[in-house]
Amino acid sequence: MIRVENIIKNFGETKVLKGISTTFEQSKTNMIIGRSGAGKTVFLKLLVGLMKPTSGHVWYDDINFHQLNKKELRGLRMKVGMLFQGTALFDSLTVEENVRFPLDMFTNKTKKEKLDRVNYCLERVTLEGSNSKYPSEISGGMQKRVGIARAIVLEPKYLFCDEPNSGLDPKTSIVIDELIHNITVDNQITTVINTHDMNSVMEIGDTIILLHLGEVAWRGAKEEVLTSTNENLQDFIFASPFLQKLRKAAISK
Repeated sequence: MIRVENIIKNFGETKVLKGISTTFEQSKTNMIIGRSGAGKTVFLKLLVGLMKPTSGHVWYDDINFHQLNKKELRGLRMKVGMLFQGTALFDSLTVEENVRFPLDMFTNKTKKEKLDRVNYCLERVTLEGSNSKYPSEISGGMQKRVGIARAIVLEPKYLFCDEPNSGLDPKTSIVIDELIHNITVDNQITTVINTHDMNSVMEIGDTIILLHLGEVAWRGAKEEVLTSTNENLQDFIFASPFLQKLRKAAISK
């Protein structure tokens, strides 16, 4: 579990995050949604340590993340996986080398141990046998799956995904969603997903928070989304005529 306590982030006179408190639960896909400029990206960077808050605390279970020294921080980072929006694969490395990269950086495993772990992770994302291919030789959806394999290669307790379906077609997006959800449940990971994709939210979102102007405007489960009377949530969700029809159908039941 990750617990956030009254996180504030200012850039000069500009207040970007205004006292966010929430929890991200273990073995669940925790979604962060909101309009552009709501503070989602800054919030995610604070959660993974790419920025420090102006004030407030982030707890990884019983560990106060922003009070760790360098050695302690390195130990925690080995428990954190990250799937970047653009996958951030190394073009000059093969699929196998990309997935192995965190093992090379953070562990003293033997070559065989590393290869066994890489192959397991590639099988987990249904990319077995693609070890020698380069990112330029595979599709965008396959690159995302390589990114997931790399994110889980260190057997993380915490997984962060930044717009995992960005640039993907709807069918491939469903595959990525199912992979992330299944890995989360099977490995009891605390997964946090920053997304604009409401299809993902409604398919695999266990807990959802809506950020609006740097504050938590709504928190709940996907089953509550369509019937919620929260104005900020309605404005964000039901801009689509299709979703407006779904909401009316849900309310009329």
